[in-house]
Amino acid sequence: MPSSPIIIGVAIAAVTIAYFYMKRRGKMSKTRSIGISLIGVGAVIVAFGTLFFLQGNSIVGPHSSFMYSNPKWVVNGGVIAAAGAGIIAFGIGINLRRTRK
Repeated sequence: MPSSPIIIGVAIAAVTIAYFYMKRRGKMSKTRSIGISLIGVGAVIVAFGTLFFLQGNSIVGPHSSFMYSNPKWVVNGGVIAAAGAGIIAFGIGINLRRTRK
């Protein structure tokens, strides 16, 4: 199993802890910047997941790559792209949330 899903899981956990820490401290005005950051990070993760998926399906990439035509990377790329989409959804949810006064 590659370390990419582990890194994504740690990133999601860190962002979730930061979000709830800020919520508890009453600094909800900064959540929009966190939401925008999450959307950007999620977009990059989706792009890499899509690239890995396409390399695993022998569509892009050099023939000498270890990911080229490797069914394991088809699954890994799909999981990474789905995790990135989840991060984007979480960031959009943070941005759309109304602050209490």
